[in-house]
Amino acid sequence: MFLTFLHNAIRFSTVFLFGSTGETLTEKSGHLNLGIPGIMCFGAVGGFLGESWYLASLESTADINGFLAIMIPIIMTIIFGALMGTLYSFFTVTLHCNQNVTGLTITTFGVGFNSFYISTIDPTGITAAARYFNKGIMPLGQNWFGDLFLSYGILVYIAIFASIIIALVIKNTRTGLYLRAVGENPATADAVGVDVTKYRYVSTVIGSAIAALGGLFFIMDYLGGAIEYSIDAFGWMAVALVIFTIWRSDLGILGSIVFGALYIAPNYLKLSFSGMQLFKLVPYVVTLIILIITSMINKRETQPPTALGINYFREDR
Repeated sequence: MFLTFLHNAIRFSTVFLFGSTGETLTEKSGHLNLGIPGIMCFGAVGGFLGESWYLASLESTADINGFLAIMIPIIMTIIFGALMGTLYSFFTVTLHCNQNVTGLTITTFGVGFNSFYISTIDPTGITAAARYFNKGIMPLGQNWFGDLFLSYGILVYIAIFASIIIALVIKNTRTGLYLRAVGENPATADAVGVDVTKYRYVSTVIGSAIAALGGLFFIMDYLGGAIEYSIDAFGWMAVALVIFTIWRSDLGILGSIVFGALYIAPNYLKLSFSGMQLFKLVPYVVTLIILIITSMINKRETQPPTALGINYFREDR
């Protein structure tokens, strides 16, 4: 029972891990992108659209190529996410629009577009293609080691790999040093020759592309080809997870498992419907507690980037 619960928690945590990893990279540049929930919705639509196009080119589902059934939706999702990241950057970096307003607008647009797309699609064959997303290296039920480490679909491993790579780049490379400088004090970074505009654009575009994969994972792996209206709720939890993990994408791996476990725990407990909904608020409450504790500790490494949410006007330098 516990092994099944832990396996499902790890699997479900991938939705949050993609979102928090992408947002962590974005926030390190000083951008507070509240458009992540909408971008995850766009990612879901992009992946679903790519899969639909691929299936339309086949005579029957018996002709599905597993590699193409996975790669085409992934590429489409990355493109959709990157486009939304570019749009956000254009408004906030080039036009200096308010970051909060821009992010919320993208989220509203993404949720609305997702809802509209659901009403127009033909899901025929999607379920058959989706089964390739959750094929693990080892089938579930072989042994405890395989169940916990080798029985997940490819997107789970991509999420973990991306979070580790982002953490290493931010902490141990010159590019990461410049990125952190832009997020802490863009005027100083600009004065020493760092291109603030480039770093904010690139980090936001890449971060949005990573976050969009969370939407793809949810519909193609976790739901097996269904498309839901509620993806944006997980996007907000991913943003909360960034605070929970004190802006470290590597800690996001454990943090996302905690969030995933808390979110699915009501399914394993004998709770009423209202009790289940109340229990799902626990991740947010825990995040608030972490935020209060880190504020009280007041150490630099536990605080958000100093310039987070603040647009940079070079003429004011």
